[in-house]
Order: sequence, then C-alpha cells, then structure tokens
Amino acid sequence: MQPGKRGFTLIELLVVVAIISVLIALLLPAVQSAREAARRTQCINNLKQIGLAMHGYHDVENVLPPGKKGCCWGTWLIFVLPYIEQQSLYNAWNSNGTNAPGLPASFDEDLRYFGVANRTVTSQWVGVYLCPSDQKNAPISVEANGATLACTSQNYAVNFGNSIQIQTDFQDVRFGGAPFVDVGSPLTDSQLPGKRTVGFAALTDGLSTTLMASEVVVGQGRDLRGFSWWGDAAGFEGYLTPNSSFPDVLFSPYYCLNRSPNPPCVGTTTALPDNYAARSRHPGGVNAAMADTSVHFFKNSVHIQTWRALSTSRGGEAISFDDY
Repeated sequence: MQPGKRGFTLIELLVVVAIISVLIALLLPAVQSAREAARRTQCINNLKQIGLAMHGYHDVENVLPPGKKGCCWGTWLIFVLPYIEQQSLYNAWNSNGTNAPGLPASFDEDLRYFGVANRTVTSQWVGVYLCPSDQKNAPISVEANGATLACTSQNYAVNFGNSIQIQTDFQDVRFGGAPFVDVGSPLTDSQLPGKRTVGFAALTDGLSTTLMASEVVVGQGRDLRGFSWWGDAAGFEGYLTPNSSFPDVLFSPYYCLNRSPNPPCVGTTTALPDNYAARSRHPGGVNAAMADTSVHFFKNSVHIQTWRALSTSRGGEAISFDDY
C-alpha cells in the first residue's frame, strides 16, 4: 500500500497567513510612500509648467498677468491658458464682464466665471492646475438641458504678498509688494490707481527669492478654497506659514466649511480681512514655484519671517538659501 499524501496542517496554514500579513504590513507604507513621491513629482512638474507659462506671458506682454479681475471676471488661470497648450479654452473665454454702474445686469451675471458665456471654460478640468495628491471638487453647478454642469476647483494660487489679500499693511506686517494684483473689473480699471500688473523688473528682491505660485488645497463640499476661477481663491498670502493651524479667512462664512478634510477657516470681520495660506496634502509642507521658475518644497516649519520675506517682491529683506 502506498502511503497517503500529507497536506498542510491548520497550524502551518495559519503561520503562512501570518507571515504574508506581516510582509504586507511592512511593504504597504513603502508602496504608499512611493505613490506619494510620484504624486509630488507630478505636482512639481505642474508648478514648473505654470512658472514657464508666466514667463511666456511676460515675454509677449512685458508684464505678469493679473492675479484677478475683481471677484468674477477672470483670474491668472485664464491668461496663461495659451501658454499651457489650452488656446482653444482661452479663445472661448468672454472677458467683457463688469459690474460697472449703469450697465445691464447681463454684463455682470452672464459674463461671470460661471455665467452662461463662460461655462464652457470653467467647467473643464485642466490637468496642469490639479495636484494628484488632493481630491477634486466642483462646488457650484447648474442644470442645463437635462444635464448637470459644474464649475471646477484647482490646486494652485499665485502670490499676493506677505500681508492680506487687499495688499496693505496688516497688524504688525508692512506690505512689501507682490508679483500679482487685482486689476478690478475691466470697465472700472481706472478707479483702482496703483493696481497695475507688474513686470519682472519690479521684483527688485530678485526672481529666485520671490514666490510666484504655490499649492492650495481644494475645499470639499461648498467650501470655496481652491475655487480659483473666483478672484478671492486665486491667490495666497504669506501672512501665515504653509499648512498653518490658524484658519484661512474667507469673504463669507458660508464659503467656509469647517469639516474634515477641509483645513480650518472663518469668515471675514472688520479686524480680520481675507487671507489664504499656502496648503497641500503632501506630508510636511508645500511645493511652490519661484519667479525664476525653480520649484522648492517648503516645510511647514519654515520660519514665518523667512516665508513672509519670500512673499514680498520689493521688501529688501536679506534671505539665504540656507533659510529654507
């Protein structure tokens, strides 16, 4: 008689399962780390492309694009579209909107970022404007012809300086200039003296030590952070350090949703004007592009005075590369 074939015992199977479980537990963090490294690299590439697009715009116009045109009639996202191979989207944008007194309401409503004239553009997901480490969101939507059309959010904002969004001295911080400004509504531009786009010559602190653009997180739900077709969310300020535990200050408390995974936020008050921090979903810091198109990773622990100094364009601060 031939001896019976011997199989695995229950204990042996349990040992094998335990070993496999331990190996998976050891390998999973390494796999997640590798995936995050790839996502962070893509984010760096996006910021590099945005920086190059800003230089392309400057080469043609001799100035940087507006950071925003009032609340609702275009931001830097629109102006650099031709320089990130999105000429057709740029051509589809109608830039005649304004809230100037005496004009029909259609000049304001229909030509806003999500008015009927511009929804073709702002309902698009533009890959260069999205960081793969974050979640997407489209906080505003309308029903059109039986379908839902949504207005998208983005992961990048431009530098509005070291203080607050209205670019003036705030508390103990003296505004030191910025690469980007609000040029207002197209037909009321003359009412905003001093709010003119600037060229590289005006960045007297130097291109390599002046922030141009940074990551921001996309707010989820009705939260409008990252909703950069809208003027307020198109910029960040250096008043707060990256991923600060202090709240962002939004124009209206309704635009702020204090619920995970959103970072903290509050609505504006007389004593606390609009202010947005640079933020990301990367562990430990944010990627940001300098005005010379170089991209650096800034740790959350960067000294606040260094971060604010990098946010100015004419502050005259002495900054060493060792500082960040």
